[in-house]
Amino acid sequence: MDRKKEREEASFEAGIKLGALFHQFIGTPVSEENADILERAMESCMKLQPFVIDSEVTINRDKLRRAISEFGYTSLSGELLSAKVRVKVGKEEITAVLQWDDEKKYPLMRLVD
Repeated sequence: MDRKKEREEASFEAGIKLGALFHQFIGTPVSEENADILERAMESCMKLQPFVIDSEVTINRDKLRRAISEFGYTSLSGELLSAKVRVKVGKEEITAVLQWDDEKKYPLMRLVD
């Protein structure tokens, strides 16, 4: 496979990984007590997938504290979630991120290299 094709496939795979992460975990009950566990679980799930060489997930603790209900938890939302994934296909390595865009009020994915 040529380098351009490898880069296109790696970019596609990175987007698929972040999209799957988002749609699998949005709505998951989260609190300050389980946020670390949930972050590690999400990272682990991404790392199991083909071509992934690293992943990083962060739940924004400030926003989490403000969102917690009187019952001590909230549902994970796109506004709380940030993720980064590194994917390698052949010789091409891609890093992509999922981050909340305050202006657009929407979680956006983009390539960062």
